[in-house]
Formats: sequence, C-alpha cells, structure tokens
Amino acid sequence: MRAEAQAYADSIKQALDLLRRFLDWDRALRRLDELNNRVEDPKLWDNPKAAQAVMTERRRLDEAIAATRSIETDLAETSELIEMAEAEGDEEMASEGVAALKALADKAERDKVAALLSGEADNNDTYVEINSGAGGTESQDWASMLQRMYQRWAEKHGYKVELIDFNAGEQAGIKNATMLIKGAQAYGWAKTESGVHRLVRISPYDSAARRHTSFASVWVYPQIDDDIEIDIKESDLKIDTYRASGAGGQHVNTTDSAVRITHVPTGVIVACQNERSQHKNRATAMKMLKARLYERELAIREAAAADVEAGKSDIGWGHQIRSYVLQPYQLVKDLRTGKTSTAPADVLDGDLDPFMAAALSQRVTGDAVEVEDVD
Repeated sequence: MRAEAQAYADSIKQALDLLRRFLDWDRALRRLDELNNRVEDPKLWDNPKAAQAVMTERRRLDEAIAATRSIETDLAETSELIEMAEAEGDEEMASEGVAALKALADKAERDKVAALLSGEADNNDTYVEINSGAGGTESQDWASMLQRMYQRWAEKHGYKVELIDFNAGEQAGIKNATMLIKGAQAYGWAKTESGVHRLVRISPYDSAARRHTSFASVWVYPQIDDDIEIDIKESDLKIDTYRASGAGGQHVNTTDSAVRITHVPTGVIVACQNERSQHKNRATAMKMLKARLYERELAIREAAAADVEAGKSDIGWGHQIRSYVLQPYQLVKDLRTGKTSTAPADVLDGDLDPFMAAALSQRVTGDAVEVEDVD
C-alpha cells in the first residue's frame, strides 16, 4: 500500500485503539447485552427516571460500538480496494481509495473526540477561573492574555461567554477573572486546561527589554443543574460582601453588592459581582460553589480510578501544564502530552482544540510523556 494510504490507515488504527480502550470493549459489549435485556422488561417504566437513564446509557453504548465497528469494516474494505487497484495498475481507483481513507481518518478522529466528551458532566456549561501569579504587572497582563485566549476559543466554538467576576490589575491586566462559557460540551473540551500556564517573552513593561517569565493559574469546573444535589451546610459558609470593581467609569457599583463565599471545610472560595443586586450575586456565587464542590468530587473519583487502573495520579491544581514562549523563538509546548505549536499567536487567539484533544486522549491511554520544559 502506498505511503500516504498507510499513514491514513495507521491514524485510523490509533483512533480505533483509543476508542476500544475508552469503551473497555469487552465490558461494553457485556453491558450492552445487559441493557438490552432490561429494556425488554415491562416493569422498567415503573420508574420513569431510572428507565430514562437506562435508555440513555443503552443508546450511547450502542452508538459508540456501532460507530467503532463501522470504521473497522470500512478500513478493511478500503485497504483491500487500494491493494487490488495497485495490483491491477488502476491508478484512478487507487486514488479514490486513498481519498476514502482520508475521509475515514477524519471521521475516526471526530468519533474519537466525541467519545472522549461523553463523561458525566462533559456536556455542561463551564466556569473558567483565571488567577495571576506572583510578579505584579507582568503576571496580571499574562492573566488577561489567557482570559482573551479562552474568550476567543469559546467564540470559535459558537459558545456564549458571561463574565462572572473580575478584578483589574493596578497598572494593567487582571488579578483574577471568572467566566461562564455556555455551549454544548463546553466543560468536556475545557476540563483539561486546569493548571499553571507559563509565559516567556520580552516584557513590554521593562525599559531594558529583558526576558521575563510569568505564571497564571486556570481552574475549570462545570456548571451543574438542579438535578444534582450538593449538600452544603449554612454553618460551613463564610460570606463576605464588598464593593464591585471593574475597569472604572460610571458602571462601577457604589454599594457592597459583590459577594464572596468561602466553604470553610474545603477552603473553596467563589465570588460574583456581575449583578447590581447583592441577592442575585449571592445566588450565582452559591451555584458556583456547588459547581466547584461537584468538580472536586469528580476529580477525586477520577484520581482514584487512575490510581487503581494505571498507578498514576491525575494532574491537579498547582502543576504547570503548558509553556508559551514568544522570545527568543516561537513555541507552545504542553508538558503533559508533548503537543507543540510553532504558532503561539494562533494559540493565544484561541486555537486550543489540538492541545485539548491530546490531553483528553492521554486521560484514556494513561501514557506518561516525559517532556523537558522550554526556556
């Protein structure tokens, strides 16, 4: 088989391997049989909520298994067609076969990403919280660059963005900001972005034009609906009110309408100031707190599963995940997956999907990548 066709075939096989590992293929087949038997039980709909959950799981498994089998069948048939065409010297048929393999490789990649975005909260809207690190103006400017990067990424996906909390830096940039990104699978895509992001550049604030390194932290957690119950005791909460800040001007509130809530047992802190009403800000902050505690539980479960299955702990808060180097050369490198880009301007303009997809894939494969940081 010609080299181009072989490259597409290898890409498809890699996607199929990841899909099978994600599904836990043998277990998935057994589970689908169990669900099919339950659907045949006339008593299933005695509990409509439980029945709906069964039907949803059955449909998801059935579609994933069928899609994987379809790709496997198409790969075998198309590869055989290309080999036959080359044996007979039919260049036109061989070229059509290669084009079909390319289309199949694209489909396999889409199906792989769709499977990776089928987690418990992956379809939810998401909060993205950004905090500048030590370093004053440099880090605050970097935090504002990250805020814009995620804003642009959201816009490329057709998502809506709502600014929930915002504290401007003294000279430039931001101290911190929280955005709510609304759209299908927003959390599923963004969830691997939590961690410390590092910028290396010639500082525009340094008259000597020296190279500076800046850090900012990103925390991503899903918005949850009322169907998910999170038990929060009022006695565990510390609630503070303060005057909302902003970029200045007539729209800055003159009353203590902003709300900050601290969940004392866990140390989780959330804040909201986008409404003029303290009551509305408190309601939004409580939703954010529930979401943070829910994400915390998901992370604990995922880390426990990773420890059992792979003996590896999940990358968590406080760990550097990506470096963005603007000088002396142009490079963005993900320190978990090894994924790189030589177009940092595009990445900072929201071209994040390749990095997100690579991190999602690594969660399934569990393959550790030793990557040296970039200076």
